[in-house]
Amino acid sequence: MRLLLTGLFLVTFFPLVLGQESQSSRATMYFTMGRTGTNLREFNQMLENKGLSPMRKGYTNFNFGYQARYNDFILGVELFHNPGPKSLFNGYEIDYRTTRFNVNVGFSFTEEGPFQLIHYMSVGSGFLNFQMLRENEFRDLDDFLQSPAQGFILRDGNIHKNSLNLSGFLTEIGFQLSYDLPIPGRDEALALMAKFGYSFSPFENSWNVNGISFNSTQSGAFLRLGAGITLPDYKYFYKDASLGVHIFYGLNFTSPDFFNEHLVDNGLQPFTGRPNNWGLKVLGYSKQLMYGMDFFNLGLGGKASETQSHSLNSVRVYANGGLKLLDLRNLEIGALAGIGFGNLRYTLTSDIKPDFPRLFEEPDHDGYLAAYGAMLKPEAFITYGIPLSQKKFMDLILGIHAGYELPASQYKLADLAMFKYMANPYLQFSVGIRP
Repeated sequence: MRLLLTGLFLVTFFPLVLGQESQSSRATMYFTMGRTGTNLREFNQMLENKGLSPMRKGYTNFNFGYQARYNDFILGVELFHNPGPKSLFNGYEIDYRTTRFNVNVGFSFTEEGPFQLIHYMSVGSGFLNFQMLRENEFRDLDDFLQSPAQGFILRDGNIHKNSLNLSGFLTEIGFQLSYDLPIPGRDEALALMAKFGYSFSPFENSWNVNGISFNSTQSGAFLRLGAGITLPDYKYFYKDASLGVHIFYGLNFTSPDFFNEHLVDNGLQPFTGRPNNWGLKVLGYSKQLMYGMDFFNLGLGGKASETQSHSLNSVRVYANGGLKLLDLRNLEIGALAGIGFGNLRYTLTSDIKPDFPRLFEEPDHDGYLAAYGAMLKPEAFITYGIPLSQKKFMDLILGIHAGYELPASQYKLADLAMFKYMANPYLQFSVGIRP
């Protein structure tokens, strides 16, 4: 929560402090993919002591970001999904993944133009999931709930319970190169991008789990390549185009009632409440045509029994397109249609697990069920812009968004279809900025 509020503060007030007589601006939405080099030293040392081959080095980066440039000052936010390499040991598959949310501050070495050279620093927080599991496809939900142990799952921070349940303090220092290419028939430009630098966790013991340090899962030198949509100042046509970033809180009107019945029948505690969430929304428009992305996470978690915990989590990623139906002074009304991806994961873990290396020798404690599929949604929104300067250089945007999510598959956890849980009406309240 503190990280999100800090990011919103920076986005809102720094441009006002750093304003200059000759003002220029740029807004960019982008995706990058790359590789970070790292080595799980302590875990690999344990494998070596047992005569086993080490895990492969490095992990992949999938990154979505939004960046605003005000004169030479750069401010942005980024979301990362970083899956690590998979290794097989005696019928168990070992892998890890991390999630990060970063706020970026930087400085541009170039004047506003098609070529950009930026130096930046990021601060943020993250989540780690490290697991060693056997492949075991359960066909019956009750069988899984009675005997879930497939291996072990270790988490530091647990966004499966809540969107803001992040852990640790993370930093990144890097450089960004980009070049704009014109898009035929559009006033936006396509930005080709490269980023390189170093990510690290500044506190040595912040990612220790069950007796082993996993700092390397959040560290390493990186190279990422990607592309995005940018609205540069040299092509700006004010009031006809803009691209903004929003943080939202969503009320999702759904509950896992049928799933709870199975939990109770098997002596486990049911989930309570609704999976309300925080998320990130990027929303732009050009000549009434709207586009953007949504990222959010529906998490429920708690105690399953005296010795077990469980979580029910779903990540949603949408690409949106639509129309602005009304633009009256600072009030806007529009409609969007979204198509995207959703997953659903139920995890049942033991609260009593030994430390390494004994955990590696006695791994059967935890298990999970998962389902994946496409998601669709219609959405209507109302936003109100509040100018933050006399020159209307940037607006603070307050918004209300209402819609309905419709899954395109049954989302089965073992033999139980979770379609009704995934299909739900929602209401979102957003606050953001827009140049």
